[in-house]
Amino acid sequence: MECFPLTAPLGRIAFIIFIVLTTTTTSFCTQESDSFVQCLFDYGSLNTHPISDVIYTPINSSYSSVLNFSVQNLRFLTKKTPKPLAIITPSHVSHIQAAVICSKSHGLQIRTRSGGHDFEGLSYISDAPFIVVDLINLRSIAIDVENENAWVQSGATLGELYYRIAEKSQTLAFPAGSCSTVGVGGHLSGGGYGWLIRKYGLAADHVIDAYLVDANGKLHDRESMGEDLFWAIRGGGGGSFGIVVSWKVKLVRVPATVTVCEANRTLEEDVMKLIHEWQYVAPKLDANLLLGISLTGGKVTEDEEGKINPIASFVAQFLGKAEELMTILKPTFSQLGLKREDCLEISWIESVLLMGWFQKEDPIEVLLNRTRLYSEISKIKSDYVKERIPKASIKGMWERLKSQDVELAQIMFVPYGGRMSEVYEWETPYSHRGDYMYLIGYIAKWKNGTVEAEKRHLNWIREIYDYMTPFVSNSPRVAYVNYRDLDIGTNNKYDKTSYKRARNWGMKYFGNNFDRLVYIKTKVDPSNFFKHEQSIPILTGITEEFFSAL
Repeated sequence: MECFPLTAPLGRIAFIIFIVLTTTTTSFCTQESDSFVQCLFDYGSLNTHPISDVIYTPINSSYSSVLNFSVQNLRFLTKKTPKPLAIITPSHVSHIQAAVICSKSHGLQIRTRSGGHDFEGLSYISDAPFIVVDLINLRSIAIDVENENAWVQSGATLGELYYRIAEKSQTLAFPAGSCSTVGVGGHLSGGGYGWLIRKYGLAADHVIDAYLVDANGKLHDRESMGEDLFWAIRGGGGGSFGIVVSWKVKLVRVPATVTVCEANRTLEEDVMKLIHEWQYVAPKLDANLLLGISLTGGKVTEDEEGKINPIASFVAQFLGKAEELMTILKPTFSQLGLKREDCLEISWIESVLLMGWFQKEDPIEVLLNRTRLYSEISKIKSDYVKERIPKASIKGMWERLKSQDVELAQIMFVPYGGRMSEVYEWETPYSHRGDYMYLIGYIAKWKNGTVEAEKRHLNWIREIYDYMTPFVSNSPRVAYVNYRDLDIGTNNKYDKTSYKRARNWGMKYFGNNFDRLVYIKTKVDPSNFFKHEQSIPILTGITEEFFSAL
């Protein structure tokens, strides 16, 4: 059957379902597209929450703005990027259930988006016919100060969560990421780390309940989903097990005064020594203190003579006052030369602003802004370190930051220790715990969207990643699932034989927890409905004996 655009009056709304996706030869035939939209309306008519107001198709004037609003990486905001046949922005759980049931019955894939920060665009891109469930309207937050917990819907951002906590208390917080526009749903699904990681661990470590819509469209809480599935969604990666509607999280206590410090260093020999010594110190410091490093290079650090001078920023957050911080650092890392005037004593919510690239003078209401903070294209990779990197190898990293081929190059060092050494690797899917000294993130950013510019920046980040191979974890070389990286292997065929291929990236993201994730995936979604290029695969013939042997 040939496929053509369809105009179909359905109730009080007329839709045209475009049947040729922008960048693929995939088509969705007239009769099938008509049936899919009708399915949504039929299901929606069974409840008191009309679905018609939250469906966007390419004929709708708001389709492009809704699709593009949460795209944080401009690399995936082009005419060639595959587009969904429809976008659903549910305002009620029944809308998610309708999307799941109708997509499943019509052979469509679902992409679920909460903030759009996934680095490979997997929450809103597919090469197969697909729809996007954008959770932007499901963003309510209820803070319970007395019991020190909160219910937060997946479509809320970290900034919104932080703001609502600060409205209620200046001494409660949540240990999650620094970027305010990151969606809560995606962040918790992959573990989620931030400036409180050494004191309180990961964001996912503090999830105590959740509501999830499974592959059959059924709504579950922790009790009805069971402990296996509840374990899997707290760090097993988004898009594999269902759509989490909301999360109940345990809040943490912070002092009324928090100290943040920054010391920038540019002299090459000094930087090499400081980074090398930092490895001995940072993972062993008081758990109330996180001392991280951000190395910045590329043309953004070019001087008037055209020479690129990278910058090393040593940034600290301490849960306490500056004088106490000085007494900790003076005997342990005096080489840094951190001074009292390098630090500010502020509240926790003010530290959120500073660590999230806002200014101290900015009102905390900026945390409610969901619009794209930066108009950039980016690529990220990650590594974990078990043994200290030699000074000569650190110099090799520094030399690569001098590249003229990159607009902005960054390397982040995030120390572990503290709480991260106290949680067993099997307690959540995130297995990179006590065996690791620190995390490294490599980032390339650029604004020029040409093919040539993309090639240069991808070549740079892939080359430095290759260079670091002898100095980081191995067998497997592990990676952070929230820093999705399709370079380390994909699962493009989406078939039942993909388990062996998926282990290539699965062991890197989840270590020995990968097989347990496969077991749970096979049990709760045997048809492999929730899937993408790096989703957890199913394995036929899996048995209880297989699981018990893990």
